[in-house]
Amino acid sequence: MGGLTAALLIWALLLPKGGSGEAWPIHTACKDSSLEVLYQSCDPLQDFGFSIDQCSKDLKPNLSIRLGLILRENIKELFLDIALLTKGSSILNFSYPICEGDHPKFSFCGRSKGEQLYYVGPVNNPGLLVPEGEYQVLLELYDENRSTVACANATVICS
Repeated sequence: MGGLTAALLIWALLLPKGGSGEAWPIHTACKDSSLEVLYQSCDPLQDFGFSIDQCSKDLKPNLSIRLGLILRENIKELFLDIALLTKGSSILNFSYPICEGDHPKFSFCGRSKGEQLYYVGPVNNPGLLVPEGEYQVLLELYDENRSTVACANATVICS
C-alpha cells in the first residue's frame, strides 16, 4: 500500500466524530433480495470496515466475513459480546472469547496498539434461518481490561 493510501486509510479510521455530535456513517455489511445488514460504529473515536461475503437469510455455518480496523488497545485477550433485540426486547445475549492468553484462535491475537487488524475468513456460527422482521444487534469487542476495541450498532432487515 502506498504511503498516501495508507495515510488516508489511517486518517479515515481514526477520524473522530465531528464536534457537532455527528455519528459515524451507516455502512452496508451485506444486501440481497431478502436480507440487509447495516451497521454503524458506536465507538466515538473510530469507524471500521466490516462485510459479510454470503448475504442470505439462510446463514450457513462458517460464514465468511471481512473486518478491518486500527487497534487502539493491545489485544493479548479479546472478547466479543453480542446482544440481539427486536422491538426493544432482548432476544439473545452471547459472549465469546476470541483471543485467550495461551490459546489464540486467530492470527491477529497478540497484536499491539497502532497495528492494523484485518481478518478475512470464516466465523463459526450454528447456521440458521433468519426469521422475517427487523432486529437490532449490539456488538462489542473488548480486551482483558474491558477497554473497547470496536463496537457497532447493527440493523438486520429480513423479508
